[in-house]
Amino acid sequence: MTLTSSSMELPKNKPAKTAQKVPAPKAIDFKKEYKEFYLPKSIPSIIEVPQMNYLAVRGQGDPNTESGEYKQSIGLLYAIAFTIKMSKKGDHKIDGYFDYVVPPLEGFWWQNNTKGFDYSRKDDMEFISIIRLPDFVTKDDFDWAIAEATKKKKQNFSRVEFLNYNEGLCVQCMHIGSYDDEPATVKLMHDYIAKNGYTLDIQNPHYHHEIYLSDPRRCNVDRLKTVIKHPIKKSR
Repeated sequence: MTLTSSSMELPKNKPAKTAQKVPAPKAIDFKKEYKEFYLPKSIPSIIEVPQMNYLAVRGQGDPNTESGEYKQSIGLLYAIAFTIKMSKKGDHKIDGYFDYVVPPLEGFWWQNNTKGFDYSRKDDMEFISIIRLPDFVTKDDFDWAIAEATKKKKQNFSRVEFLNYNEGLCVQCMHIGSYDDEPATVKLMHDYIAKNGYTLDIQNPHYHHEIYLSDPRRCNVDRLKTVIKHPIKKSR
């Protein structure tokens, strides 16, 4: 047998396989997982909103006042919301925890001794600012987050509450545009329920409810997206 140079070549080494990174689980986005609550159409619809847990801060006054209670409430809520979200990196382990996007800011609004809602009387507005909590967050986890944020931020978070709330039957609609133009969308909602055999049920503890999907600091006012919900009941 005649050996040739080609027959004597050593086998080439195969390239080593590189370890593939396992992608991290995708963070749950409540807006996408629960579109029926966060992304309604711009025409009214009726929905049953189940019981949920929220971070909540109560206050009063014009929400546009720079140093007012409303803007203070937002800072308090997000500090606790992100303390809970980032607990995965610390020693406090929450049973059932999964990574998630902090849900959008929401608000319950009303005016004492007023039927309906008068948008021109902003100084008389009462509110509860809220951020939804994942179901795995317990009252004990909330208490831990308050203590942890207080210690790290040297700030008083005693105004933040753990709120369990059952909103129930509502009419809802996506409002696009300025907050001051909401009355036109509200009228559509009220006309819709009247035609379908329902009436408003806005009375303590049921309120005018807004979910803010846009950041007014980064969005043109005519493109602001706000979900509006009003509690309703069957007409007699």
